[in-house]
Amino acid sequence: MFSELRHRDPVLFWIGAAMLLGFVVSALLSIGDQRLVLGINPWIKPMKFYTSVAMFLWTVAWFMPETTSARGRSVVRWVIGTAMIIEMVCITYQAGRGVTSHFNAETPFDAVLFAIMGVAIGFNTLAMVLFLFIIRRDTPPNRAGYIWGIRLGLILFLLASAQGGLIVSNNAHTIGAPDGGPGLPFVNWSTEFGDLRIAHFIGMHALQGLPLLGFLTNSRGLIFATSAAWLIVMGGALMMALQGRPLLAL
Repeated sequence: MFSELRHRDPVLFWIGAAMLLGFVVSALLSIGDQRLVLGINPWIKPMKFYTSVAMFLWTVAWFMPETTSARGRSVVRWVIGTAMIIEMVCITYQAGRGVTSHFNAETPFDAVLFAIMGVAIGFNTLAMVLFLFIIRRDTPPNRAGYIWGIRLGLILFLLASAQGGLIVSNNAHTIGAPDGGPGLPFVNWSTEFGDLRIAHFIGMHALQGLPLLGFLTNSRGLIFATSAAWLIVMGGALMMALQGRPLLAL
């Protein structure tokens, strides 16, 4: 699989590999770090993001042969690769300082870093819109489920990206309380209040789930039905969060 990924898009493959290395370094740093940021070890957040970003970059790399424009591929690979590097440098740097990376305006420097992250994510989202438009237009019958899985997965991913804007406008991911407090292990989703990150997570990872299901079943009808169900679950998680209700109350 790694050889195939490297063949499909060497740039995204190696950036994704660097993200996994970042995960390992963050995990090692977390062992001896007794500090807490919003109630958890400061290196937990980089670990989560390094994992998610590596998965994202390698997913896009895997889909590259299904596109129709060499110029479009180049734009997508360099924009999302650069955006994710910027994002992770900022998150890791702030973790090292023992402060939050998102919604942090405690100092002008912190505010500038958060703004840089926002710009990077904005360009990343635009690149993924372009990626949706350069996905092949034909649908071979023997690969219909897989191709439609990519298309619908991208659409749900972009909806989740738009929902990320709601998190930014709320200036926090928690509804009903300040960020922090009791949360589920590792993901740290709130167990007492609404958490906008849950719906965001569900939508973002449709990018992996739907194409995989389409590849395994090659059923266009199943992909459309699953996409509708995925959207409903995502919407339900968002409504629960907006009402201030946790996904799991522990």
